[in-house]
This record gives sequence, C-alpha cells and structure tokens, in this order.
Amino acid sequence: MAKEDRNAGAKKAIDEKNNAKARELQSKLEINKTFGDRVALFITDVFGSMTFLCFCLLSFLIWILWNLNFIPGLKPFDPYPFPELEMIVSLFAVILSVSVLISQNREGKMEKISQQVEFEVNVRAENEITKVLALLDEIQKKLGINIKDQELEAMKESLDLHELHQQIDEAGPEKEE
Repeated sequence: MAKEDRNAGAKKAIDEKNNAKARELQSKLEINKTFGDRVALFITDVFGSMTFLCFCLLSFLIWILWNLNFIPGLKPFDPYPFPELEMIVSLFAVILSVSVLISQNREGKMEKISQQVEFEVNVRAENEITKVLALLDEIQKKLGINIKDQELEAMKESLDLHELHQQIDEAGPEKEE
C-alpha cells in the first residue's frame, strides 16, 4: 500500500510538471497577444487571401476600363498611363512586402517554439528509453540470462545535455553547400 502511495505521488508530481510545461508552451504559442501582433496577423490573413487577389484584379480592371473611357457616362479621372493607379499599386506593393516579412517573422517564431518542443520531447523519450533498457537488463539478470552487450551498456547511459550542448557549440553552424 505504501509503495502504491509513493507511485501515485510520483505520478502526480510528474503530471503537475507536465501541466506546468503545457501551460508554458501554450503561453509561448500565443504570439498574437499584442495589438500590433493582432493587426499584423489580420493584414497577413486579409492580403494573403484569394478574395483579396480577386478584389484587386477586379478593381484594376474597372479602373483601367473607366479611365480608357470604355464605361459610358463615366468621365476618366486618371488618363493613360494611369499615374494614380501606379502610385496605389506601389503602396500596395510596400504593404504586401512588409506583411510577407511579418508573416515570415511570425512563422520563424513558431518554428523555433516547435523545435524547442520537439527537443524536449526527444530528451524525455531518450530518458524513458534509457530507463526501460536498464529495467530490461535488470530483469534479464534476475532471470539468469547473462549476455554481455557493449552496445546495450552504452545505450543505458543517461543523456548528458551539457556534453551535448558542448558538442554542438564545438561543431559550429552547419555549412550549406
């Protein structure tokens, strides 16, 4: 009974730690909390839609037909070569290019968070697998099966994150070819 209570307590502590990590992750994923972030997300969503593209094409077509005097009863206000339309399109190009940069920046943040989560999951899986291998080795020894396996002994060693970080730092950035 006491052993079950210890196991339940340990499981509860692990669950609380996991819940805390999940809340921290959720907080990191909510990048669009500030007003600026919400505006940037809105601009990216609107300008990156097929509806917006169709609206622009239709607007340009109407503008050009109107100013080439193809629409009866409407007086041209921006004669060929359409300098006002050119200015508007240039402003749109600036806004669209900035919104693309904002979107890429946001995606970069999300990718960084995703990589961090993946790393943490991999470290946890590595620790769990190491523990399972150690337990299997103990079971094997208790059953009287004595097989010397150097690879298994190496796998049972715990992952040293400090050493891993040093190896990454020493290797430096990957060279692209």
